[in-house]
Amino acid sequence: MARVWKFSDSINTDDILPGKYAPFMVGADVFHKYAFHHFRPEFALEVQPGDLLVGGKNWGLGSSREYAPKALKRLEIGGIIAKSFARIHYRNLLNLGIPAFDSLEIPDLLEDGEIVTYDRDAGIITRSSGEVLRLPPPPEFLREALKAGSILEYYKQFQKFPGE
Repeated sequence: MARVWKFSDSINTDDILPGKYAPFMVGADVFHKYAFHHFRPEFALEVQPGDLLVGGKNWGLGSSREYAPKALKRLEIGGIIAKSFARIHYRNLLNLGIPAFDSLEIPDLLEDGEIVTYDRDAGIITRSSGEVLRLPPPPEFLREALKAGSILEYYKQFQKFPGE
């Protein structure tokens, strides 16, 4: 089971983890506890491993600071579904092994706080009503990287990048 955490358009990296809570400011062991601190102070306390973040257009815009997606990794987010992603942030998510799905329709269908069943490998979200939502399948190289844990972990294991 996964809880849906719904956000609006244009969530930037400072919204995800405000700069004053960067690891070098508060400590590498606690920085993730400030994720979305200004938008939803309860988020880091209540989020559970496998929960889904859902957003609108241009998720992750702004600075390419890697500690914003690193905080989400530490919190064991199950994936992010947004209408579109800022390019560098999208790559940072994938580098860290956080599944990121582009979908124009699914963010409008899911409700904040909704409990769903999420099968990342099959790319399926099942709502309590029984409605099945199919996520756009990631390319094969990305599925390989996610199975290994991240693009970096894939490289460490196989001494090449996925798809090479």
